Amino acid sequence: MGTRRFGLRRTARILLLTVAAGVVLGGCQARRSAPSPELTTGSVPRQNAEAWGRRFESNPSDREAAIGYAQALRANGQTAQAVAVLQRAVLQNPRDGMVASAYGKALAANGDFQEALKVIRRSTDPTAPDWRLLSAEAAIQDQLGNPAEARRIYFEALKIAPNEPTILNNLGLSYVLTNELPAAEKVLRQAVASPQADARVRQNLALALGLQGKFAEAEKVATAALPPAEAAENMAYLKTMMSQQNTWKQIKAADRPKS
Repeated sequence: MGTRRFGLRRTARILLLTVAAGVVLGGCQARRSAPSPELTTGSVPRQNAEAWGRRFESNPSDREAAIGYAQALRANGQTAQAVAVLQRAVLQNPRDGMVASAYGKALAANGDFQEALKVIRRSTDPTAPDWRLLSAEAAIQDQLGNPAEARRIYFEALKIAPNEPTILNNLGLSYVLTNELPAAEKVLRQAVASPQADARVRQNLALALGLQGKFAEAEKVATAALPPAEAAENMAYLKTMMSQQNTWKQIKAADRPKS
């Protein structure tokens, strides 16, 4: 159980570190006034990062460009460079909660947890709290091994934005961190039910199901209502996450009909 618990923590931490910047960007896309380079789930091609970089360099105050460029850099493994981009963006947008949230997550991904908390808390206005900043702070508390504090903050964020799939997604992963898989499944199902939920939320529900040995249902969730290419991508993602703790083969075997 100790090895499995460590694997769950490792998997959920990977997901908590990667989810927020993409969802923040998704929130910006509805207000887009000009065509933007397209981000993909998972590995982002180098030319995509270069396209975002050109847009960011032409206008460093463009918060969507900064967040998109940083996300692409992180997907390419260039975390320190992503931090530098968002640090510059914060100077250009000192009161922007989306930029501060993305910057805090990039710092956390780079292992600078305490600095990440400072950035987010400096940007938080107690008289008008931003659910994005609260969700980011909670995710960092999870990274620091403070699940009770993390969940307190998640629930505060949900008071501001009820049923927001971003918050529910991170809360579900918080339960994965502590091996509370039925609770994780319940919260992630609620997140998936939202029309605003993106593919990553569905992937994470599939992961929570797979970790409980519900392999067939996990595969169904990961591939439902998707074109073949996206379904294959979801399954590849799920298998990669499961392999983080070497449980994929065992779960698949356990799900096989008995002879």
